[in-house]
Amino acid sequence: MAWISSKADKKAVPLAEFGREVLARRAAAGDPAMPRNSGANRTESKKALLTAIDEAAAKKGFRW
Repeated sequence: MAWISSKADKKAVPLAEFGREVLARRAAAGDPAMPRNSGANRTESKKALLTAIDEAAAKKGFRW
């Protein structure tokens, strides 16, 4: 199903091609250091959700 705003003449870009394009753009920009999201502004509900996900994963032996 296509969205009303989608353009039928545009084709999907393969992931490998997209990755190459991102690397080329970063190189052209001087390979800037991208800051990581510290999570300092997370809401209490988001923190609770991430904790629940972490606990459920730990029960299955998975740690991220």
